[in-house]
Amino acid sequence: MIDLRSPSSRMLKTAVILGLLVSAVPVVALAQGESPVDSGDTAWMLIASVLVLFMTIPGLSLFYAGLVRGKNVLSIMMQNFATVALITVIWVIYGYSVAFGGSGLFIGGFEKIFLLGVGVESTSGTIPEMVFIFFQLTFAIITPALIIGSLAERMKFSAFLWFIGLWSTFVYLPVAHSVWGDGGWLANLGVLDFAGGTVVHINAGIAGLIVALVLGKRRGYPDTKLPSNSVVLTMVGAGMLWVGWFGFNAGSGLAADGVAGMAAVVTQIATATATLTWMFIEWARKGKPSGVGIATGAVAGLVAITPASGFVGPMGALAIGLVAGALPYWAVVTLKRKLGYDDALDAFGVHGVAGFAGALLTGVFAATALGGSEAGLDIGAQLGIQAIGASATLIYSAVLTFVILKIIDAVVGLRVSEQEETEGLDMSLHGEEGFAL
Repeated sequence: MIDLRSPSSRMLKTAVILGLLVSAVPVVALAQGESPVDSGDTAWMLIASVLVLFMTIPGLSLFYAGLVRGKNVLSIMMQNFATVALITVIWVIYGYSVAFGGSGLFIGGFEKIFLLGVGVESTSGTIPEMVFIFFQLTFAIITPALIIGSLAERMKFSAFLWFIGLWSTFVYLPVAHSVWGDGGWLANLGVLDFAGGTVVHINAGIAGLIVALVLGKRRGYPDTKLPSNSVVLTMVGAGMLWVGWFGFNAGSGLAADGVAGMAAVVTQIATATATLTWMFIEWARKGKPSGVGIATGAVAGLVAITPASGFVGPMGALAIGLVAGALPYWAVVTLKRKLGYDDALDAFGVHGVAGFAGALLTGVFAATALGGSEAGLDIGAQLGIQAIGASATLIYSAVLTFVILKIIDAVVGLRVSEQEETEGLDMSLHGEEGFAL
């Protein structure tokens, strides 16, 4: 018989009580609503964040740099680098707070300016809040960087910096909060945008069109041929975008789980399908498939699957890829020529058009009846919601972009002089040669 008064028995009782208390700590923490950090989710989200940043530098930089003339290569690289730096500072000072710091209909709030109250112990779901901030920063960076494709070869660098700062503040941040933030009006409406078809691509694409229209055509366009300096650079950049996009789409669920796996697979399927679709259309129409064409088709596929990536299945991805290869091709090759605007590197034709198509198709193929993840989805009703979200973003971005450009033009001027444009922006604005001509 155990003597409960003995020293050994008292030690045993103490150990049991301590064990029960320790085992109760997680239960108490969970009961209080705390979400413990998951190391797997955190590791994946750090990788995803770096992949998305990789998309801008060097991916988008090289993709765009290869498409411009040799005398403007450095200017494109400078614009991308400057965007990364400027948006990072804006994001820390007030960008994150405005986009995700509160629960307003159109903006979050200002309680997290300068990242106040965010420390290593702060969490967002199962990941540290700092990791979430980093991930969302990379989206805030690449969105205005996409617009560079429309203003290439003719915008002042000073005007460019003003434009990126103001556009991100008054266009990107409110749209991001409206779709992804707590209490955002488009989120409340039920808009499905898993990784940024509306927030990133429609937003930047329509802004690119407005920039192209306000700036006017490049000297010589369209009568003079303005050849790309290096298709190889463009294809290398497109390859980097393709790889980096898995962070973009598969990371947007903020967890290393089955949704991330499906998002990665459907991203690959849609992109491959769009690449082949664009290539075969161009081959049939022009007699030869081109490197620029196949690279552009890949990007169009990546754009179109972005809003749908967390909601659709493989067959939906195939259908979206087919549309993404055909519709942006028509916009780039036919629509631009008929309307006569000079969207230099087709930011609108690819991101705007493919983004709008992808946003609408998400409302169709997200339904479980068509292989998607959304049980009980009313396709007709969801199509209407998707159309409202896409159209509202398009109109808001177009109007604000126009106003911002006109203000900048009145203050510092938007466009370089004819002499500077003829000489090339590399030497005239930066005093260096990107490529020896």
